[in-house]
Amino acid sequence: MYERILVPTDGSNVAEAAVEQAIDIATKYDAEIHALFVADTDAIAYGLGAEQVDRIRQGQFEGMTELREDAEEATGYVTNAAEAAGLTATERHAGGQPHRMIADYAADNDIDLIVIGSHGRSGVRRALLGSVTERVLRSTHVPVLVVDYTAED
Repeated sequence: MYERILVPTDGSNVAEAAVEQAIDIATKYDAEIHALFVADTDAIAYGLGAEQVDRIRQGQFEGMTELREDAEEATGYVTNAAEAAGLTATERHAGGQPHRMIADYAADNDIDLIVIGSHGRSGVRRALLGSVTERVLRSTHVPVLVVDYTAED
């Protein structure tokens, strides 16, 4: 049923909760795990030059130490968890609009399931902007499992 599972990640607690679910499902189906980190170029473009934005869109984070470290840490968490479970994992870093990059990656890589964390935006900001997760749901025909995070007391 599931051969390739995509886990978009930003390294947050919510994303890590999604990783646990993805690994559990992948173990049952012996599926590949794909970890995707997307730098939101709309959110960071204002302080950068055109050349830097183009490099980010291509997933080339060299020379951008903090961004590269964030990306490597986020996808590395997924890969480490997958490999610990005996699964094959692929990491990809990209830049662009996260929901579009996620939907495009899913289509280009024959992804069977997207497992994504929900983040708790609420109120006016959510109504005006929408969340990445909501936009992913509207941007793809691939099944999407949305995982919420509950902090342990």
